[in-house]
Formats: sequence, structure tokens, C-alpha cells
Amino acid sequence: MLPRPCHGVIAAPFLPMHADGQIDWSGLERYMDWLAGQGPAGIAMNMDASEVIALSEDEQDQVIRVCLNVLGGRVPFLSGIVAGSTRAAAAKAERYARMGVQGFPVFPPFPTFSGAPVPSEMIYRYHKAIADAAHLPIICFQFPKGWGPDYSPDILRRVAQIPEVVAIKEASFDVAQTLSTIEVAAALPQRIGVLTGSDTFIFEAMMMGCNGALIGFAGSFTRELVEMNAGVQGGDIAKARAIWQQLGPIARYCWRAPIRDFRPRMKEVLRLQGLFECAAVREPQLGIDDAEREQIRRLMLDNGLLS
Repeated sequence: MLPRPCHGVIAAPFLPMHADGQIDWSGLERYMDWLAGQGPAGIAMNMDASEVIALSEDEQDQVIRVCLNVLGGRVPFLSGIVAGSTRAAAAKAERYARMGVQGFPVFPPFPTFSGAPVPSEMIYRYHKAIADAAHLPIICFQFPKGWGPDYSPDILRRVAQIPEVVAIKEASFDVAQTLSTIEVAAALPQRIGVLTGSDTFIFEAMMMGCNGALIGFAGSFTRELVEMNAGVQGGDIAKARAIWQQLGPIARYCWRAPIRDFRPRMKEVLRLQGLFECAAVREPQLGIDDAEREQIRRLMLDNGLLS
């Protein structure tokens, strides 16, 4: 079970697929087994990195079954909650809890939560319904500006009143927003964790005060990010900085504009690591071209990430 405040590095892995866009189930089993051995604080599937929007409900459920079977309780397993209504989100959370999921990163329901401002009562009631349905840890989700609700101090204080809320995934990719979230969370009567989701400045976000990360980049260099976070939290800043100096160029390249292409870029990283057989994604997402593939290979070689 995830603690409150939640801390550590939670991997939000990618989903291996065959060239035709169908899920590579045996590849997923091998990948989950590898991830479990890397020491993450948790693994979260049915997220943006694992192309949840492109999956059917049956596929999302099967992803959960396969992962839970492979993990066998070695690592806490979370599933994103993606739904268009409060009723649907609560029903999904209750079903996932019965399947054995141990917590939920909660996506804002689009398009209802698009545009600012979003009433705090709307956000509170959405998360409270999920909490009441499943009674499992919840991680709320700060998206980049313009993509979803901005967690202002008042909204974050309101949502943090829900006992099941153990952390916020701070994925604004904005330094000022990150600092504000860290400051508000630190002053809450019952603290919650702040887990960075900003892949381009993971080390810097940890240095600002994030308690760890819930992040797609940890679907590849998992152990290294676990060690980097341990260095920051334990005061070995030189070690943590050295890790990020090696990994940062890959993260910044893969999450550069257009940011949607982080999925095929990172799947190419995983292919080069020998963890995925191919870098296929599901349409309408497109793959990357040969020039980008070569650039990723060169970056990994130059930073000592490929033999």
C-alpha cells in the first residue's frame, strides 16, 4: 500500500506493441518482470505513456490482469483512472480495486475539466467519489497549463482533505507551478507527496523539494532514477547530479516538441536497450523517422547508455 505522503520513484511504463499496433502481451510480461527488479516504489499502467486513450476498456482490464500476474505483489501496482463522468470513474475504481489494483493516478475528465478556472468543488467531488468507491490511495494529476485544471493552493488544500489522496503528480512542466505545489503541500495539516511528472527536469524538481517522481521516463532508466532520487533525498547531490547529467539529454530530447512524440521516441530507447522488440505505437499516433532514430542512438552512445 502506498503511504501518505507518498514518496519515491513510481514508473509509468510504456506498452509494447507489435508492428500492427496490437499489444505484445508476452513482451509486456517480460517488461514487467524487468521493471519489478529495478526497485521502483510502484508501477502505474493505463497512463498516458502506455497509450491508455488508444486502448479499449477490455484491453485496459487485460493490461491490469497481466501485470498483476507477473508482479505477484513484488511492487505496488497502480492503474490510471480515465473516464468522462464521475459515475464512470467511480465504477472503474471499484472494479479495479476488486481486480487487485492498489491505487489510482486520477486523470481529469476531459473536456469537462478543460479551461480555467475549474471550480474546486467539481474537482473535490470527482476525487471524493473515486475514494469512496474504492478506499485506495489516490494521486491527483497536475497537467501542463492549458491541458487540464491548474491546482491552485485553494484547490490543492481542498482535494488534500480526502484521506485517500496521498500525492499529486506535478506534471505542469512549469517551474513556478512546481514550486507553488511543493510549498502548499509542505504546509498541509496532513501532508501529501509531490511527485514530479516533468520529464525534462526530474533532478531539478527533486532538488526543489519533490518527494520523488511518477513519470514515464522511469519506464526505461528505472534503477538509475531510483538511485538519483535516493541521492537527492539522502544528501548525496554529487551522485544524483552525475546520474542526471547522463540521463538528462535523452529525457529532454524525447520530451521536446511535439511532446506527443515522446511515446515512439521512448519506445525506440527501449528497443535499443533490448527491452522492446520494436517501437510500434497505435494509430493515430505515428512513429518516428530514421533521422530521429539515429539521433536517439547517437545520444545514448555519447552518454554511455549503449555499449
